[in-house]
Amino acid sequence: MTEHAHQPGQEFGAEFWDERYRSAERVWSGNPNPQLVAEVTGLAPGLALDAGCGEGADALWLARQGWTVVGTDISGVALERAASHAKQADQAAAARITWKQTDLLVSPPEPGAFDLVSAQFMQLPPEPRARLFTSLAAAVADGGMLLVVGHHPSDLTSGVPRPPTPERFYSPEDIAELLDGAWTIDICQARPRRASTPSGADATIHDTVLVAIRTGPGRSRPVGHGAEERSL
Repeated sequence: MTEHAHQPGQEFGAEFWDERYRSAERVWSGNPNPQLVAEVTGLAPGLALDAGCGEGADALWLARQGWTVVGTDISGVALERAASHAKQADQAAAARITWKQTDLLVSPPEPGAFDLVSAQFMQLPPEPRARLFTSLAAAVADGGMLLVVGHHPSDLTSGVPRPPTPERFYSPEDIAELLDGAWTIDICQARPRRASTPSGADATIHDTVLVAIRTGPGRSRPVGHGAEERSL
């Protein structure tokens, strides 16, 4: 699994993340995030934004499903690594990915441009987090999907190491509150998954998962999705 946990902006800017990526041959696992796979498998492909794409595992997975993908990251080192890995793994899929270095807090994506916007583990303090997710929501086209996945506040007491920065953890309701009446909330839950403590003991952690659909012509969803639907 990969958890991007990117924080765009001055506090953790390009220099910080470039150094982080230079410190290891691979920072993340190389596997797509499981909640992305769970929610997007079976969707009719279109144009996707992978916000904070890191080493590109999610972008490559999306491209292999037929999506045209824009993968953005604040780190040029990460993007070079992502492009190289994608070409080595699947040249046809790599050709459907555009890599773009950007700080999304400074340069938000184009409004209404994407059929899918995915933000995985972008753990920011409340004010920049609200600005970021509001701009990402604005980038979703009518009928498109916003998928936000993050570390739930309950993880702070799970026994699995987490940074002592509770303000950077958020619930799905925190994100849902940023959306207006143009949205239908398809999924809004703290989703459990297995993990291990440093001593090797089993633990349960929870991912914040928000799936929201902008009002407009609907995108085809596989049977069984949308088990926790509500409207704002």
